[in-house]
Amino acid sequence: MISIKSPEEIKVLKEGGRILASVLNEVVFRVKPGVSAKELDDLAYKLIKKSGGEPSFLNYSPPGDTKKYPASLCVSINDEIVHGLPAADKILREGDIVSLDLGLEYKKFFTDMSVTVGVGKISEEAKRLIDATREALERGMREMKAGGRLGDYGFVVKDFAQSAGFSVVKELVGHGVGYIPHEDPDIPNYGKKGEGLKLKEGMVLALEPMLCEGREDVMLGKDGWVWKTKDGLLSAHFEHTIVVEKDGCIVLTKI
Repeated sequence: MISIKSPEEIKVLKEGGRILASVLNEVVFRVKPGVSAKELDDLAYKLIKKSGGEPSFLNYSPPGDTKKYPASLCVSINDEIVHGLPAADKILREGDIVSLDLGLEYKKFFTDMSVTVGVGKISEEAKRLIDATREALERGMREMKAGGRLGDYGFVVKDFAQSAGFSVVKELVGHGVGYIPHEDPDIPNYGKKGEGLKLKEGMVLALEPMLCEGREDVMLGKDGWVWKTKDGLLSAHFEHTIVVEKDGCIVLTKI
């Protein structure tokens, strides 16, 4: 069932979203060669607890699964798309790109956000992939307004990605959020104009395009968590939590 949040609930989600954006920005600031993924995870946990929130990914079980995610932050490097485990021996190296995905529970409401950044000096193609993924999300968010369709969002994201020379991951999608970390509906990053779920005011959604340097084909890693590109080429991921309004959307995960 797709939930509609009240103005009072959205006010709390805005507070949580601002905190989440602030925490993730602090984590991004610490990204540099030689830093371990665990150091970033430890920092995210510390900052979230200091803010009065809780890390919503820590010990979270995906729908239909029994295993629990063992960390606060997802750290996905290069060909890792999402859900990369922040291990102590996972060290950032010059030229890597790293996707940082973080969820926050604040006053019993949930927000979700992700960014991809370069580690030191990166290649021009890696930079172009990151910029295109960020732009795909920005363009997609412009389609999110009451009366619109999810297919409008998906069409714009995929169309822009392909025009930039990249592919869109189809097996992994965005989702509703707010009362729990993952709610209905699923939000594919592809679609047809005028098709799909009709958007209503008060819907709170996590939009998250994932673009690949090569093919769209993905595989689950041996640890049972991380999703990777099958061809071993780079992937980037950006995500914002938004609320649908009459004439557009408001981004909740920003300072």
